[in-house]
Amino acid sequence: MSKAYTVAVAGATGAVGETMLQLLEERNFPVRRLKLLASERSTGKSLTFRGEEIKV
Repeated sequence: MSKAYTVAVAGATGAVGETMLQLLEERNFPVRRLKLLASERSTGKSLTFRGEEIKV
């Protein structure tokens, strides 16, 4: 049984947040649940992670 983690990415719509999401995906990090955090102006936007649309 492998562990999977709940991960929160702050600033998900910015350059660093997008890089973090890319690294998590490229390295196949075991994510059970992903929470995307960003500023108010990004509320309602969606980002794709492992083929799934996730709202900010």
